[in-house]
Amino acid sequence: MKSRLGKSNPLFTSLVALGIFVGIMVSAPLLSRAHPPVTSVTIVNNSSREIRHVFLSPTDQNNWGPDQLNNTSIVSGGGSVTLGDVACNGSTIKVIAEDQDGCFIYQTVTCSQATTWTITNDSTRDCGN
Repeated sequence: MKSRLGKSNPLFTSLVALGIFVGIMVSAPLLSRAHPPVTSVTIVNNSSREIRHVFLSPTDQNNWGPDQLNNTSIVSGGGSVTLGDVACNGSTIKVIAEDQDGCFIYQTVTCSQATTWTITNDSTRDCGN
């Protein structure tokens, strides 16, 4: 007795096609999350202070990543630095700059486009007071 679901049976072909379609639809969202969106952030230092460290963090956390300047660069007044390929797990990311006094300046930037953040002498500093 032959099976009714042989490879030449249209029902078999439809079931295989349906299985492939469902597999693609289920895995597509997982694949899109595998590569977080990236952006670039240019930090322009128009202040009289040196920027010694730059960190990145999700906007809703204080889980800072490593120093983006790699402890090797200083952004002097009038200088700038561009952080390329900044990975974003959400629609925004927090950029934290630390000056020579150990004070921090924060800016939240969008991940949907390249951003320029200009630091001035009027930028609010967090010196832990």
